[in-house]
Amino acid sequence: MADTEKRILVLGVGNVLFSDEGFGVRVAEELDRDYVFSSNVEVMDGGTLGLRLMGPIMESDYLILVDIVMNDGSPGEVFRLLGQDLEKACSFQNSMHQTDLLDTLAQCNLVGTVPEDVILYGVEPKDFTTMSTALSPELEAVLGKVKETVLEEIRSAGGEFAPRTSNNPSTEKVYVPRDTC
Repeated sequence: MADTEKRILVLGVGNVLFSDEGFGVRVAEELDRDYVFSSNVEVMDGGTLGLRLMGPIMESDYLILVDIVMNDGSPGEVFRLLGQDLEKACSFQNSMHQTDLLDTLAQCNLVGTVPEDVILYGVEPKDFTTMSTALSPELEAVLGKVKETVLEEIRSAGGEFAPRTSNNPSTEKVYVPRDTC
């Protein structure tokens, strides 16, 4: 990686055991499964790690978050949030996360740095309280759209990617499979 390249972190967060709450993680899983990225791009399943994500966040220059948000939209509606809008959306208190993203970003700012660019792709959930590994039909329907949008964000920030093939398959990872409920 050249010194001038932005370090891009794609961070999918949420809890895959509570339906739509796991949307961000599902996007990260599919990106990692389907694409190989340039050395300046990292795709991470942030799960519900909260403050443990401070290191990767502080080491990045360009942070792309994917999560559910309560933004007075319809289930499955996708929002690209920055600045004040991001702060309002991240103050979502019904999350299953260890701590909310805003707290994590604030802690990063206190002890070090936050990335210059922080973009949240937030999707309005339908159901984030039912214990299920399946997304609601509304969020399942927008998963591909959000994945493509994040790829465009990566490209515009200076990252590159290529589809995985049999010559560069995804490394083995253990994911919680989606159920059929």
